Amino acid sequence: MFLWWFVSVNGDGRWAIADVVRQAYRVRIRDWTDIAEERDDRPMSHGTQAFAHANAALFAAGFATFVLLYAVQPLMPTFAASFGVSAAVASLSLSLTTALLAGSLLIAGAASEAWSRKSMLVASLLAASVLTLTSAVSPSWGLFLASRALLGLALSGVPATAMAYLGEEMRPRSLALAMGLYVSGTGLGGLAGRLLAGAVTDLSGWRWALALTGLIGLACAALVWRFLPASRRFVRQTPDVRGAARGYAAHLRRPPLPWLCAEGFLVMGSFVTMFNYIGFRLMAPPYELSQTQIASLCLVYIFGIAASTVMGALTATLGRHRLLLVSLLAMLGGTLLTGADAMWLVLAGLSLLAVGFFASHSVVSAWVGAASSDARAQASALYLCAYYVGASVVGTLGGRVWAAGGWPGVTALTSTLLVAAVAIAWRLRPSA
Repeated sequence: MFLWWFVSVNGDGRWAIADVVRQAYRVRIRDWTDIAEERDDRPMSHGTQAFAHANAALFAAGFATFVLLYAVQPLMPTFAASFGVSAAVASLSLSLTTALLAGSLLIAGAASEAWSRKSMLVASLLAASVLTLTSAVSPSWGLFLASRALLGLALSGVPATAMAYLGEEMRPRSLALAMGLYVSGTGLGGLAGRLLAGAVTDLSGWRWALALTGLIGLACAALVWRFLPASRRFVRQTPDVRGAARGYAAHLRRPPLPWLCAEGFLVMGSFVTMFNYIGFRLMAPPYELSQTQIASLCLVYIFGIAASTVMGALTATLGRHRLLLVSLLAMLGGTLLTGADAMWLVLAGLSLLAVGFFASHSVVSAWVGAASSDARAQASALYLCAYYVGASVVGTLGGRVWAAGGWPGVTALTSTLLVAAVAIAWRLRPSA
């Protein structure tokens, strides 16, 4: 129901998810004989079977990526108890993955230029799924972390390649539609992975939960292999390491991109830290929530995903910097609310935190693209790198703060980071 609602048309005429689905799948579909008559290098447009197949495959790729990545987040208290490790060490199950993913994104983009897009996607998903299955049977914490770290390397090939494929193969008028479906797949994958892992852990244990997510990854890899049309417009290139390095350096010298990367680090670090350790607090007295109930906390993401579309509609009238300030203040307010004892206030705080996070991420992501006159893929890679480094570094630091100061310490840490993010947003006003 939520997916269908999210596809209505925004006030400014942009497609949201429900209309994306209608446009992609309810329009007249031409048969394969029509597709065959098109030139091999002709870009895809909505209304064709090739477009429908490509977007179904990339939706599955995005869904699998976030299922495999975030299924462990609600299970951190379980890992701490099962392996006898601290909260900070348990958080490495996600932090190591995001750290390796962040660094690998800069390399994966170049590698995808030398290998076929479809092969890269399928190989990445297969490797990530096998590593998840390996983690499910790991006898020791060290082997478990090794498989999760390698998972980050494997998954880096998906976002870089999927976005490149869409940019090459879609007509300009169909690109936003296709990108919307891909992004919706990632969002729903993150939600489904957390919910599924929590529920299965309560029923059968965390090993079965991870095994099931690994099987989902394999199924999605098979869908990508079966349905993703071969690239028509891809031109294989020899990676230019020096050229790429010069491009990244140029972006980092060009404002406002360094400030936007800092925002990504602070915002993602704060958000992941809150959701990493809220489970430790709510599984303890007086709340004593079950693993399934802890995993269900991610349902507040629905409010955040909805808010990101509203912010997109308001950008043209209110301006990016104003919307970013409002979003960051919402995150700060939500963080402070979670310090209350009443459960309904904690839930309200998490909901406000999610709204502010998704809205600010949406605003900053669009700002990165608008601020880059050339080599937009490299600019996006830099932002995503900072974004995931924040998840890794602050997420792990939050465990030490939790051990030393409990939940008040965690909220103090994230509030400090968000105050810094607000200061940067204020600094960006002249660039908006």
